[in-house]
Amino acid sequence: MKCRHCGAEVTLCLADLATSPPSNAYLTHAQLNSPETWYPLRVLVCERCWLAQTEDYAHFEQLFSRDYAYFSSFSTSWLEHAQRYVTSMVERFGLNGTSHVVEIAANDGYLLQYVKARGIPCLGIEPTASTARAARDKGIEVLEEFFGAQLANKLVSGGRAADLIAANNVLAHVPDINDFVSGFARLLKPTGVATFEFPSLFQLVRHCQFDTIYHEHFSYLSLSAVQRIFTANGLSVFDVEELDTHGGSLRVFAQRRDVGSRPVTQAVGAMLQMEVDAGMTTSAYYAGFQPRVLAVKDGVLNFLLQQRAAGNTVVGYGAAAKGNTLLNFAGVRSDLLPWVVDRNPAKRGNYLPGSRIPVVDEARLTAEKPRYILILPWNLTREITAQLHYARAWGAQFVTAVPELKIQ
Repeated sequence: MKCRHCGAEVTLCLADLATSPPSNAYLTHAQLNSPETWYPLRVLVCERCWLAQTEDYAHFEQLFSRDYAYFSSFSTSWLEHAQRYVTSMVERFGLNGTSHVVEIAANDGYLLQYVKARGIPCLGIEPTASTARAARDKGIEVLEEFFGAQLANKLVSGGRAADLIAANNVLAHVPDINDFVSGFARLLKPTGVATFEFPSLFQLVRHCQFDTIYHEHFSYLSLSAVQRIFTANGLSVFDVEELDTHGGSLRVFAQRRDVGSRPVTQAVGAMLQMEVDAGMTTSAYYAGFQPRVLAVKDGVLNFLLQQRAAGNTVVGYGAAAKGNTLLNFAGVRSDLLPWVVDRNPAKRGNYLPGSRIPVVDEARLTAEKPRYILILPWNLTREITAQLHYARAWGAQFVTAVPELKIQ
């Protein structure tokens, strides 16, 4: 395999999760009588530029289909995060009614709705028809396309260069990361700023967050790798922040490398040095991850087997992509986890890919009163346990599996 950024031969394995179908390829009842396509799921690390990357088997158009089922607005904590982001960017960069904000991977308008509410012209780029339609229902202009250098050139020639480009949880999702990043350098105005949020590879390794590995995530990113990629494609990093979203993320601020004049903050150097000190630019850093992955797999599988033997019902909450990675790697099926609750109507009534566990309405919880509720999107544990506080009344306990089995 060749590195997606630098083209070097890549052989160093971070994680091998066997095989899995695409994590957001939910099944209808009719599809249960048809086979699924499973792809190898391995992450390799380039020892030249230190980009961690999933082996490329599935085409991106298969992963981000017209009926894509992930809608950002079903998480209240994520909506609050988006609203805080807009407030911060408006204040820091002086955005107003003459500015132009573009969001790449605008999803269902979860973020741009707050930009629009401030009277700031904005545009969403979103290739999946299902979420783009939801954003348009909020009155947001959306281009239903994949972003890259060609689309950036088209927008600039049409007078739609950006003062701010937001890219939340999309940098990891692109197969051609060089073309994608170069599009930002082309779309930005000379004084423009682009921000990128993505799960931190450091936190992934530190907390054994292997369930954030799935085919839609082509890359797993450190600041060291991002800085190299940006520099090679016309951007320069001038600030970085650590966030608690998705189990630990980075927000990277970038400007055009040719004309950007914002000074580089001390946070950038400090973060790069931390990664060096942690060993992230050495092969040894990545070598011990797989045994830890296996321990998590064994922990959740043993728990489910023990509870079935004891006659206790365990159900799932949150039909999340990370949950599908965990369940498929552990070989969990409906005999161990009979159903999973989700608030998203686009998922309810369907079945999880691979495991084929049914996705049901929350009312099922109060009807059947299960003993344990396994929270699959563990990064939202606080939000979910607060939402399901009523389950305590019948003695239910909440379970998370990553980074180790925890019952509360």
